[in-house]
Amino acid sequence: MGFTKKHIFNENQNLVANYTKVLGHPARISIIQQISDKKYCNCNELVKIIGLAQPTISQHLAEIRKIGLLKQTVKGKNLFYSINTEKLNICRRVVNDFFVKTQVSCGK
Repeated sequence: MGFTKKHIFNENQNLVANYTKVLGHPARISIIQQISDKKYCNCNELVKIIGLAQPTISQHLAEIRKIGLLKQTVKGKNLFYSINTEKLNICRRVVNDFFVKTQVSCGK
C-alpha cells in the first residue's frame, strides 16, 4: 500500500478513515457478524463458517483488533473473540456523526 499523508488530515478524519477501512471488507463484516451472533468465537470456527483459509481469517481478525472492536479471551489452548461493545458504540457514533454532519452540510 502506498504512503499516506495522515498528518495533513485532522484526528477525526483519520479516525473515520481507519474505522471505515476495516469495515470496508466483506470478510471483516462477516467475521464481526458471526462473532456478535455467537458471543464468543475462535478462528477455527470462523474458518468453518465463512470458508476462508485460517491465515486469511487471522489477518482479518488482526485488522479488526487494531481498531479495538474485538476482545480476546483465552480458554485452555484456544483464543476466543467477542465484540468490544464499548468500542463498537464509539465506532458507530464516529461514523454516524460523519454522515450526519456531511448531510447537514449538503443542505446548506
